[in-house]
Amino acid sequence: MNTIKKDRLIILAAVFALLLVVYLVFLYKLQIIEGEAYYKESRNQQVTTSTVVAARGNILDRYGRVIVSNKSSYDLTINESELFPSDGSVDSNATILKLVKLIREYGEDYIDELPITTEPPFEYIEISDTDKARLQAYMKTNKVDENATAVELLSSMRTRYKIDSNYTAEEARIIAGIRYAVNVRYLINTSDYTLVQDADMKLISIIRENNMLGVDVKETFVRGYNTTYAAHILGYVGLMNDTEYEKYSELGYSGDAKVGKSGVEYAFEKYLHGTNGTVQVTSAADGTIISKTYTTEPQPGNNVYLTIDIALQEAAERALATTVNALRAERGYDITEDLLGDDDKKDNEVTPTPTPTPTPSQTPDGQDEEDKVDDEITGAGVVVVDVKSGEPLAIASWPTYNASTMLENYSKLLTAKYSPLFNRALQGTYAPGSTFKPCTAIAGLTEKTISTSTRIECTGVYTKYAKQGYTPQCWIYASHLTHGFDNVTEALRDSCNIFFYTVGNNLGIDKLERYARQFGLGESTGIEIYEETGNMSSRTNHYEYAGTEWVVGDTLQAAIGQADSIFTPLQLAEYCAAIANKGQRHSASILKEVRSYDYSEKIMQRTDEVLSAVKTEDYNWDAVHKGMELVAKHPDGSAYATFYNYSASTVACKTGTAQKGENITNDGIFICFAPVEDPEIAIAVVIERGQSGSRCAPVARSILETYFSIKSASDVTETEGSLLK
Repeated sequence: MNTIKKDRLIILAAVFALLLVVYLVFLYKLQIIEGEAYYKESRNQQVTTSTVVAARGNILDRYGRVIVSNKSSYDLTINESELFPSDGSVDSNATILKLVKLIREYGEDYIDELPITTEPPFEYIEISDTDKARLQAYMKTNKVDENATAVELLSSMRTRYKIDSNYTAEEARIIAGIRYAVNVRYLINTSDYTLVQDADMKLISIIRENNMLGVDVKETFVRGYNTTYAAHILGYVGLMNDTEYEKYSELGYSGDAKVGKSGVEYAFEKYLHGTNGTVQVTSAADGTIISKTYTTEPQPGNNVYLTIDIALQEAAERALATTVNALRAERGYDITEDLLGDDDKKDNEVTPTPTPTPTPSQTPDGQDEEDKVDDEITGAGVVVVDVKSGEPLAIASWPTYNASTMLENYSKLLTAKYSPLFNRALQGTYAPGSTFKPCTAIAGLTEKTISTSTRIECTGVYTKYAKQGYTPQCWIYASHLTHGFDNVTEALRDSCNIFFYTVGNNLGIDKLERYARQFGLGESTGIEIYEETGNMSSRTNHYEYAGTEWVVGDTLQAAIGQADSIFTPLQLAEYCAAIANKGQRHSASILKEVRSYDYSEKIMQRTDEVLSAVKTEDYNWDAVHKGMELVAKHPDGSAYATFYNYSASTVACKTGTAQKGENITNDGIFICFAPVEDPEIAIAVVIERGQSGSRCAPVARSILETYFSIKSASDVTETEGSLLK
């Protein structure tokens, strides 16, 4: 037994000795024989850890159609350690010029942050407050007189950066500009200086093939647009300024992160922004990648669904452009004047179609425009909302622009005629004119200053304050006519000023203001994109707007939508929706839902929110609805010329005119909802200097036709699907 154990120990010892010999031989070969080769190879390899930019979330419409997505892109960033080595082994200035020359050869331009003209005579250019703060910080740090001229600043830079006197003034300006941008990075954050965004692939290939010194190629994403519409809604993304960096750095954003700057991109940044990852890359001396290991996987942003129907959005923008261009052509104006480039012309130019010209009897809100001087249409807006939920279905502003080329055209767009960047649908404020009369009617009916059967005589002139020298007239009196006795339904059809002067006077401004605010006029709508809240006429703010104390004449004017009242098209659309649904004002949130990057998880779901409610008897609502319906279907209605042969649905509407002054053509305002018997959508249209609300009606008709056409096609599809089950 002992002999067997002894033999086993001898065998184990022999095996161990053999393994030890093999290991020592391998170690000898690795360290002594091949050690130098392995050492050289390791010296020729480089291991770097870099950021992997996470894709931004997609933006989709209410039906899941992708509106904005991402496409791979490459940025060129300055590699400071290579371009400005501490040992001075690189001619940094010559390398900068070589790099800029190469960039320009491939049709690109670099991001120049030095606020000085690029050619002599050198002067400062207009810049933002953020860029001013950067310049001041640079001058203070480098002991440059804060009152130094542009020439003096460049001279100090030429000395500081040792820019050779052999370089021309323009070349020196290029070098100074890039070195300034690099230096400023140390003053604001540690992010790299992005020289070129979304660079051409040919340029990227040349830089990579030549392993060009001083610049890195950074893989990232840029927004890709699957529509040429909705530019004002979508907004754009860009690099952070100092203020944004202070805000977002606390949330873990890197200094070179791109963030939403406006519109949906800004409003829903917290959902759309992804979380960057990190990757460890081992490269050979020639730049060949040997291995790539993700140490942290990037997390793409979430996908945001809007309440917008992109098909209806397209219809709204086209309808607005068609009507505006028809009116401009009718008045002798160029329909594409001062618009930017072929793409932007396409966004604003639509073949004009004849616009019905209402007869005087069909223009109760208009005045004789022949003596007007300035009748050039400068802008327009339209908003379409869901009556039952308040959800915006389309938000359009004219003129518009192409979101995909917005950044490259930004400076031109800022100074372009008609201000195409201005979102009139949400930020333009306009007197509602007679579109306010349904509010006055509901207030009077609810407060019982009138009933549905009350008749008020229109004599053409309101004489209650004649002794005080105030006798406002009805619009029809300009033709030496009157409306006779009208009830509230007929008064809405006729848009009789005398009727609504009387109701407004009996109500008083305080009650009228209260009802208007319950309808959302002068109040925030709840939309997440920046909006103006406008103003509802009142005693408290009248002095601020008019510089005088409130008098009874102001109440009369407020009752017909004048005085100090100014509202946005979105407010008017939500107000019209509240009339249609009998008093409920819903939030105008544009966010429908949010889903995870792979669409597997619902992160957020829109919930209906009622912001306020106007409560009155159904028969009061019915009387107002009937009056608005007659505006479209009765020969005396101001929208009859547009809707007399319209058969897609019943329509209830109201036209309005916002008075601009003696020498400026009035703004046209129009609101409507349809169908009357079971309202689904409400629309508000504004055309600056449109003359009257009846001139805006064709925009709404075109949108209604599209809406009910889409709905009809959808209903047919659903029916066919159910029959196949």
